[in-house]
Amino acid sequence: MTEQLPEYQSLQNQLDLHQGMPYSPNWSAEADFIQLIVDACLRDRPKQILECSSGLTTLMLARCCQINGEGRVISLEDGLQYADNTRSYIDRYGLGGFADVVHAPLQDRIVDGMLYRWYAADAIPEAGIDMLVIDGPSGFIQKHSRYPALSVCYPRLADRCAIYLDDAAREDEQAIVAMWQSLYPALRHEYRATARGCSILLHG
Repeated sequence: MTEQLPEYQSLQNQLDLHQGMPYSPNWSAEADFIQLIVDACLRDRPKQILECSSGLTTLMLARCCQINGEGRVISLEDGLQYADNTRSYIDRYGLGGFADVVHAPLQDRIVDGMLYRWYAADAIPEAGIDMLVIDGPSGFIQKHSRYPALSVCYPRLADRCAIYLDDAAREDEQAIVAMWQSLYPALRHEYRATARGCSILLHG
């Protein structure tokens, strides 16, 4: 499928992924966002990557870890069919040692005094997350749908961690970033004008 999408071809070539890709027209991240996190993964060599939502990004980050010879992706996915589909591509490329796609259904959760639907958190590492990629849950589920990610994960971050929030051009995501910065003023924020906008928050 992605062989017919030229914006993804440079990523396929860079990572030598030519046996198909888990591309979904309505849900997959844009190529420029994926390029940004791929470059960061190859440069910074994170040991423990947590990803909210699975798909193309999971496959490519797992491949980066394989190239690096270290690191692992844990991907939280609320849709069982999407989780199974992503796993099938991870297996196809022999990347099971570098990625774990976890079916994590959305559950009611109180975060900072507000009720949200967010991923079951059993599989989230207790410590050491040094790259956090946030591309879910879907924004239509609730207002500030992705807000819980940092509050849940902040105590589990490594001393240095880079956080990548996709869709950051949207009003909801801009409000989330402002809320996070208010709660964690030490975070440094960079905005990248990708197709859907990306906010990078640096911890440590």
